[in-house]
Amino acid sequence: MYIVDSYALAVIFCIITMIGWGSWANTLKLSSKEWAFPLYYWDYSIGLVITTLLFGFTLGSFGIEGRGFLDDLTQASTTAIGLALLGGVIFNLSNLLIVAATSIAGMSVAFPIAVGLALVIGVVVNYIGDPLGNPYMLFGGLVLVVLAILFNAKAYSKLPKADQPNKAKGIALSIFSGILMGFFYRFVAESMISDFSTPESGSLTSYSAMFVFTLGIFFSNFVFNTWFMYKPVTGKAVTYKDYFKLGTPRLHTIGLLGGLIWCVAMEFNLIASEKAGFAISYGLGQGATMISAAWGVFVWKEFAAAKKETSSWLNAMFAFFIIGLVLLVVARLN
Repeated sequence: MYIVDSYALAVIFCIITMIGWGSWANTLKLSSKEWAFPLYYWDYSIGLVITTLLFGFTLGSFGIEGRGFLDDLTQASTTAIGLALLGGVIFNLSNLLIVAATSIAGMSVAFPIAVGLALVIGVVVNYIGDPLGNPYMLFGGLVLVVLAILFNAKAYSKLPKADQPNKAKGIALSIFSGILMGFFYRFVAESMISDFSTPESGSLTSYSAMFVFTLGIFFSNFVFNTWFMYKPVTGKAVTYKDYFKLGTPRLHTIGLLGGLIWCVAMEFNLIASEKAGFAISYGLGQGATMISAAWGVFVWKEFAAAKKETSSWLNAMFAFFIIGLVLLVVARLN
């Protein structure tokens, strides 16, 4: 299997994660307004599973180091598989909530709150489980990220009331999503091997852990996503019949693309985790908050109607996020 051999390359992989995690929700924005997000989400989850299989049978099976994809799955313990599945279930609920929050409050609000909160919780939890990196740099970066989240909330408060009719609901969903998202990664990390070159028996490689993780997402969809279909947080209810009746090749392709983008980002993150450490790998990847906010501000113009002073709060948000992320990278060098 393919293994990252340097910290510098691991950082590059985490930056790719950041871009992918911060950009996949654009595919939801590109969907038709008649195509409810739970219908989009079925294609998204299918795209996740397909992408992990592509990685598993290519990078996960080539080379002489590590353990091949199929061999790894057959030797995995029930505990490792259960942990990866549980990570997928927790992530799925949090991700559905953030998609719902995005549809209500927009990318530039839902992602900074949810993903920013998840970054703080996730880095702390993963550092406790795998204490790599300078803690002062690491947690100093987290403080700046928290401040960036507060600046974003302040900017959101400057929007005209007509542009934020469901403000409380959007923020509440984002917070709940962020809390759940802060914990899913640790379960996946616990299911994985610690030495990629000479993997211990029973645990999963990054490629097989990712595959099992996406199965957890897909199968839990029949519970969580079905609920959102029939009890939507916004818009009207939809049915499984609507998925086949209203879906066009374009709409299905957009959903599959969203899953592919997110999954490639997550794969790269797990591949980089051995060299970077789980706390830094996860924390740097969750810099996606800044990427998604940039999409919302500069492309989708979600703050176009805000007061002039809003730009100062947004600029402060981006500045603090960038500095915080730099500290996360430097933390592993000290």
